[in-house]
Amino acid sequence: MSTLTLRIENMHCGSCIRHVTQTLNALPGTHAEEVRIGSARVTTTAEPEKVQQALTAAGYPALVEPTA
Repeated sequence: MSTLTLRIENMHCGSCIRHVTQTLNALPGTHAEEVRIGSARVTTTAEPEKVQQALTAAGYPALVEPTA
């Protein structure tokens, strides 16, 4: 499994965080480790593009942050 750090747009409140977390956890092989306003850390076996597509479809476009 790899860990992704995402920058997520349109996430402004607790309800948004819950929706993003549910969207991520619904993806096979994906677990939202930490979701905060504007960002998320995700452990996944899914391709990053699939994670981004799911979030965009849910109304929360995301960019994968480069790892340091």
